[in-house]
Amino acid sequence: MRLYHAGFFEIKKPDIHFGRKNADFGQGFYLSPDPDFSRRWARTEKGKDTYINTYELDTEGLKIKVLKRNEEWFSYISKNRNEVKDAFSEFDVIEGPIANDIIYDLLGITTSGCLKSELSLKILSMGPEYTQVVIKTEKAKDALTFISSEILEPKEMEKNREEVKREEEKFQSVVSELLAE
Repeated sequence: MRLYHAGFFEIKKPDIHFGRKNADFGQGFYLSPDPDFSRRWARTEKGKDTYINTYELDTEGLKIKVLKRNEEWFSYISKNRNEVKDAFSEFDVIEGPIANDIIYDLLGITTSGCLKSELSLKILSMGPEYTQVVIKTEKAKDALTFISSEILEPKEMEKNREEVKREEEKFQSVVSELLAE
């Protein structure tokens, strides 16, 4: 499986214990099988280069959990965002849709009782679907081989940010219409 990771460094040996514990699929090394998504959503920071790191994952012998946009996915993300014990800790790799960052607002509204979980799931299922693959165990990390890295050019980064902004505005408009109903 060919995978990509955007960041501020060339990462030949990923650390699965680095990063937020309350991310969508819990702590691990996050990648995407979609090189275009990785390029478009790469962040910028003044004075730093942005890299796209390319890897190959040998999935043989790995226990992989594949999630779809459904109640199981929503529940898993909700629990991870609230740092509840990982329900899929027996898996080496978790693969599934990325939750749009609006989930922070949706989870707050949902847990306060102002918005039903069903509506939150419906809203999250309306936006574009991008896939993330998270390396959760040392066994999976050892099956991940670094292939190459590339520094993104500032002009490409600017173009990508404009595209992402248009996509986010469109999604926010659709969400606003749904909430108005």
